[in-house]
Amino acid sequence: MNDCRKLLQVLAAGRPVSGVELARQLGISRAAIWKQVEGLRANGLSIEAKPGQGYILQHTLELLKVEAIRQALPAAVRQRLGTTEVHWRLDSSSSEIQRRLEELENASFVFTETQTRGRGRRGRSWQTPPTLGLTFSMLWRFDKDFSGLAGLSLAVGVAVSEALARCGACGIGLKWPNDLQHARTKLGGILVELSGDFLGPCQAVIGIGINWRLPTHMRDQLDQPVSDLTEACPGGLPSRNRLAASLVTALIQAMDCFAERGFAAFQQRYTTLDVLQGQTLMVFQGNRSYPARGAGVDRRGALRVVHEAGRIEILDSAEVTVRTS
Repeated sequence: MNDCRKLLQVLAAGRPVSGVELARQLGISRAAIWKQVEGLRANGLSIEAKPGQGYILQHTLELLKVEAIRQALPAAVRQRLGTTEVHWRLDSSSSEIQRRLEELENASFVFTETQTRGRGRRGRSWQTPPTLGLTFSMLWRFDKDFSGLAGLSLAVGVAVSEALARCGACGIGLKWPNDLQHARTKLGGILVELSGDFLGPCQAVIGIGINWRLPTHMRDQLDQPVSDLTEACPGGLPSRNRLAASLVTALIQAMDCFAERGFAAFQQRYTTLDVLQGQTLMVFQGNRSYPARGAGVDRRGALRVVHEAGRIEILDSAEVTVRTS
């Protein structure tokens, strides 16, 4: 799989490269080149074979690099940054942090170009084909107890949404409790996993996945409408490394603010991004389901819904969908 990364590094320039030249640069056979190309195609990358010219990526590609991310950070943020890594392939960036929890510094970030066993909410899987997403996890240590971290995933969503907007994304919204949306379709997700002493201190491993470019055949395999940054950025895709740096900056600043003031400091900003506000919803809790209207979130990040009879209910955990009819 490391050879696949080398292959993409050569093709990332956006010009055709012959199989002979690729084999020479990578030190492998042309048959091995063909096998790697077919593997990348099967994972969703569009690689065209031009007769007489060679292989070419149909879209420009920028691989993530630690030094490029660090150089794009403000000096004050760079000084705060813990361990920063970019992997070609991981089972899960959050699992990688969990395995090394004791050794990693605060504000550590682990990026991966390929994720095979990522975790979503309620045990759902989250996979990232090579380079088609921006997938990473961060580690943050808190002095407060678990109860003081209510609304953390929502605060992260605000920070990520605002960073995306600064990099040219439009129409970004948040669906409680952990979905990033564009035009009412899923653009990405957030998963916060807590560990440590229930009464404090504790730490959060925060996993974030954003769709960068999703081919049609991959969308057809998913169980919900999705979008990617090619749709959300009408002025063109930003640099992946600069976007990564913008997200790192926003998240470190957000965690500082959250540690001091909690979700209350983010509530108003969340309201401007809330795609459930005023919508007719279907709420699923255990074995029961019922219609209600979204009425925003409270200072802890719990969802407020209004029943048909006018009664307000506060939800700390539930599955919620927007009713289409």
